[in-house]
Amino acid sequence: QVQLVESGGGLVQAGGSLRLSCVASGRTFSNYPMAWFGQSPGQEREFVAAISWSGSTYYAESVKERFIISRENAENTVDLQMNSLKPEDTAVYYCAADLRAWGSRWPRDFGSWGQGTQVTVSS
Repeated sequence: QVQLVESGGGLVQAGGSLRLSCVASGRTFSNYPMAWFGQSPGQEREFVAAISWSGSTYYAESVKERFIISRENAENTVDLQMNSLKPEDTAVYYCAADLRAWGSRWPRDFGSWGQGTQVTVSS
């Protein structure tokens, strides 16, 4: 397994921006896809965005025009730039790795998870 540590969460007003970061360790980072999920209280963990080792990406429809996932293989990091934030984006955001099927949006297809970072968007 790979170890993942997220940072960058916080409180922001609607319309604002945040940048989340995830640092990976334990394996060669550049070999595997990475993703971000969000989980609101009482809800299932939901897919947000994923990025391949070469930089290909796919997004949830709800964030497609607002969020950008990126990675820096030399630094073992994957970031999520969150723009035009809405109160409904409020969630704990998790970094995920060890994707078993590229294109999947299901948490069960990811084998490694970080501890999460809280994002709160006020109206």
